[in-house]
Amino acid sequence: MKPQPPKPVKLFIGVLFSDEAKLEQARKLCEQEFGPLDWTSPDFPFDVTDYYCAEMGTGIVRRFWSFATLIQPDELPAVKLTTNRIEDELAVDGRRKVNLDPGYLDYDKVVLASAKYCGQKIYLRDGIYADLTLHYEKGHYYPYPWSFPDFKSGRYERAFLRIRELYKVAMARRRQEKRPPG
Repeated sequence: MKPQPPKPVKLFIGVLFSDEAKLEQARKLCEQEFGPLDWTSPDFPFDVTDYYCAEMGTGIVRRFWSFATLIQPDELPAVKLTTNRIEDELAVDGRRKVNLDPGYLDYDKVVLASAKYCGQKIYLRDGIYADLTLHYEKGHYYPYPWSFPDFKSGRYERAFLRIRELYKVAMARRRQEKRPPG
């Protein structure tokens, strides 16, 4: 079989934040870079680890942003490098107040971008890895043994199901636009 070009994927960013003003700045910068949001999740308490507390303080919250514009999967490293730059721009005294974790989903999976090596991660380019985090099957998302504890908990499933629905609509629209008239 000859290689085929990949289908576009749905870009999202999982945001950890402790400062609403910095969050709003991050949203504006991300929309300048990646286009308009088409959905914002409810807030989730980020209480599975205190890993970020020294840097971000307490009361950290997780929110997901979904972007209207589909991307190609090989754009993920550039997106991660851009979100890292935005985090640095918004840092206060070298400490992040917003942590931007970009990823994408397609019909079958959720993939996060990572700058950290781990055995299951696939190297992409420019120091960025793909971290397969969830898989979709029969109406539900399931974690892998290596998935982060908050993703394993199932608390984000409704958010990812919503983003998947938006992806399906965008893909149907693309098919309709490519269909010859008549």
